[in-house]
Amino acid sequence: MTWAVVPAAGRGARFGGERPKQYLEVAGEPLIAHALRALLAHPGVQGVVVALAPDDALWPGWREFEGRPLLACTGGPSRAESVLAGLQALPEAVRADDFVLVHDAARPNLRVEDLAQLLEVGREDPVGAILAAPVRDTLKRAGDDGGIDGTQARERLWRALTPQLFRRLQLTRALQAACGEGVEVTDESMAMERQGARPLLVEGAEDNFKVTTPADLERFEFVLARRAIGARAPGPDPQD
Repeated sequence: MTWAVVPAAGRGARFGGERPKQYLEVAGEPLIAHALRALLAHPGVQGVVVALAPDDALWPGWREFEGRPLLACTGGPSRAESVLAGLQALPEAVRADDFVLVHDAARPNLRVEDLAQLLEVGREDPVGAILAAPVRDTLKRAGDDGGIDGTQARERLWRALTPQLFRRLQLTRALQAACGEGVEVTDESMAMERQGARPLLVEGAEDNFKVTTPADLERFEFVLARRAIGARAPGPDPQD
């Protein structure tokens, strides 16, 4: 069984608006509820620690979700500090060498089969693994004046997704090192890479997107609407 940490102390500045994006409602629930449900859809996820902003007054106060424990702790001003707080708030039963998942609070469309593959592959590696998607678009390198300086080869380039899976102590030390050196890491793998580790890449679905703009929120609303239509569609008549 594996615990997960969900950093949710951010304000979502790129999204805009007064309410942090993780609390925006989609289909009658805050976005974070959809992310938690996707994470807990796998029976191997034992519980979740959510790292919240110190003045968070919107957290519903959940103590459990989908029948499993849900703990809350106070995060920090950066992602790394919030994940560190979550790692420290894990139950004592989670050992130093146990694997822990880290998942974005605003990434609600995780597929359970991708999570299963991540857990299967990552647990067999001494370092761990991340979900990722190969870059398929042509990449341009921009100059200071906004013009194109060149085309970047896309072979061997991947987009990092979450969840990411690492051992509790190794990840804690990697994040502490980054914070201590004043380096802002944008995901947990970056912190591990700085320590010389080489996490595995596990290919996941490209629709495991992160909600960062209003258009992303509309996209997720569309996904849910299509899913609801599919659930209501009658199946084949067994008499046919």
